[in-house]
Amino acid sequence: MSINGQTAVHERPIPPLDALPRPLYARSESLARAERTRMHHHPWVQLSYAIRGVLHVHTPGESFVAPPQRAVWIPAQMEHEVFSFANTEMRSLYLDATLFGAPHDHCRVIEITPLTHELIKQFCTLETEYDEQGEAGRLSLVLVDQLRRAREVSMSLPLPQDPRALQLCRQLQDTPDDARTLAEWGCQLGASEKTLRRILLRETGLSFRIWRQRLRLLGSIEELGRGVRVTQVALNFGYQSTSAYIAAFREHFGVTPGDFFSG
Repeated sequence: MSINGQTAVHERPIPPLDALPRPLYARSESLARAERTRMHHHPWVQLSYAIRGVLHVHTPGESFVAPPQRAVWIPAQMEHEVFSFANTEMRSLYLDATLFGAPHDHCRVIEITPLTHELIKQFCTLETEYDEQGEAGRLSLVLVDQLRRAREVSMSLPLPQDPRALQLCRQLQDTPDDARTLAEWGCQLGASEKTLRRILLRETGLSFRIWRQRLRLLGSIEELGRGVRVTQVALNFGYQSTSAYIAAFREHFGVTPGDFFSG
């Protein structure tokens, strides 16, 4: 599967790790090209965070997008795949699941405050087997405490399970500027417009119009992060005008596209 239509995505091997060397473990990676880790799971929590670049995380039921001020929280045993674009600076955290309770058992996007950002950067410079009783151990406790209190933000896109509706959604993920109506999609998929509308609402909680708009807005973030002009981004994601895109963006995220990365 591509990211917003990109096909040249390199398969990145999953790190061989049988057990965490410490309850909190970090990995730093500089990714020069677009990368993908295939669907997998592990017995610890993962925080996928990019200090530069935009991440996409897919689970069997949802897609998540995280620009630098956000990170994707992936609970233990959750099947997931991670996509990153070229020139991404990754800072991944792996956490013993016993550090967190039931409120942290679902995949979500969380806010990374300036303090948490600096804590993650500093923690990633430590030795793998750091002294848990010393300064490094105290730093890890502060970081874990900040992650426990992190605010969840709306950066996810639910996916249906019905094969016809899922095919529609997957195709739109690859070609978000596709302007076909739900009736036209129904003709291709062998289902009536009414049936597709009912399935999407039941399985995603969103109407087709709202689902497609959220897809386009979330997908557009990566291009904004690369410095693509707002006018071009609007066209790439199926908006008839720049003003329509900006208005939809502000309504969903509370800021304009130009201000999004300045927070």
